[in-house]
Amino acid sequence: MVQISSKSITLEEFLKLPETKPATEYINGEVIQKPMPKTRHSRLQEKLTGTINGVVEEQRIAYAFPELRCTFGGRSIVPDVAVLRWNRIEFNDEGEPVDDVFIAPDWAIEILSPEPSSNRVTGNILHCLKHGSQLGWLIDPSDRSVLIFLPNQQPELYQGSDRLAVLDGIDLELTAEQIFGWLRMRS
Repeated sequence: MVQISSKSITLEEFLKLPETKPATEYINGEVIQKPMPKTRHSRLQEKLTGTINGVVEEQRIAYAFPELRCTFGGRSIVPDVAVLRWNRIEFNDEGEPVDDVFIAPDWAIEILSPEPSSNRVTGNILHCLKHGSQLGWLIDPSDRSVLIFLPNQQPELYQGSDRLAVLDGIDLELTAEQIFGWLRMRS
């Protein structure tokens, strides 16, 4: 992540700025640009989003949004995957989700790329938990591990065939091995 503003601005000022690619986040008065996703990051993000939505969307349990800006608790962050329970998604009169989200995701998933500070990404997950998230994943493709965060608990490291925690009410069984297996696209 790259800090792109040396002067401190307010959250309100930040929200008036145009969106960028890659996305910028507002953390502690600083505007920080996320790194451009690389191939493995994009692959994992797409597979996670599709796998989660394949289990939750039809029954209206939740929905996994890739790169959804969430503004809450004085920050505006863009998790790689933000999962919101269906009953927490705000819809307009046409039944479409509203564009601006001002709540913490129920489940925040971050995928480490080679460049970002793991502490900054971890800080975003901890911020989510402090403001109501029920689950956070920090996926590290380099060492094939998933660090799982639950409210008021020590994070736990999962690797190999360890079954990963998911949101209550979601019938999804995944292991770290399965997730990193998605990276193999050719035999």
